[in-house]
Amino acid sequence: MTAPTPLSRLASLRPHLPPGQVAVVRLYGPIGGARRTVDLVELIRRLRESRRVPAVVLDIDSPGGSATASDDLFLALERLAAKKPLVAAIRGTGASGAYLAAMAARRVLANPNAIVGSIGVISAGPRLPRLLDRLGVSVTATKAGRLKDLGAPWRDETDEERAKEQQLVDGIYDAFVGRVASGRGLPDERVRELATGEVWLGREALILGLVDEIGDLERAIEIAAGMADVPAKGAAVRLRRGLLDRLADRFGARAAGLLADEIEDRLWDRLRM
Repeated sequence: MTAPTPLSRLASLRPHLPPGQVAVVRLYGPIGGARRTVDLVELIRRLRESRRVPAVVLDIDSPGGSATASDDLFLALERLAAKKPLVAAIRGTGASGAYLAAMAARRVLANPNAIVGSIGVISAGPRLPRLLDRLGVSVTATKAGRLKDLGAPWRDETDEERAKEQQLVDGIYDAFVGRVASGRGLPDERVRELATGEVWLGREALILGLVDEIGDLERAIEIAAGMADVPAKGAAVRLRRGLLDRLADRFGARAAGLLADEIEDRLWDRLRM
């Protein structure tokens, strides 16, 4: 009797990419949510290891999102770019964490009116003590470690907490600046001049050295194919979920999971790119 195929093996690239074609990975919408991030990182790993894939284009239309998820994505793309050509194409918005992801690519293109940049980090969250007072609601927290409830919305932050949060933001910002400097071949001080959180149109980003060329997705595929010495043909790929996940989708479990990810992301992941 043949042993059943593990469900983990049922996941595959879809559509099946013909050998020699450039794989197009779509980075659309906000970056974040554990499930979405894991899926994207896993897809990138499989593309890196696949002998059928000569090159990859990252098709970007994203405002960024979670700092930790953006960093995870960058690291996965950096490994891929070390093994085969990776080209980034910013079609609509390539800002903040999405722009960080593009820094792993060997070349970065942008549509002339694409939104590019937003190099910066923000940590934000609501403070509700006065609202809770008006509602007659009190919160009791039992903790071990004086900063364990850093960012708690039911009270105002202390000076120590404010300094600690700024330290975290500065550390992520410094890493972001360093990766842009390395990816664009710019001096660190020049990147800091540009890293104000502002954005530019694609044609302005080209003048500033934040992208290599004005061009669309088709042009990005041509460049990636030329780097890999294959015909300029590309196909979008995505990770297909296993059987159980697909069955669960019918009953709304996936929708509930995505909602839970979004709620978790907004409540607890305060550091944003």
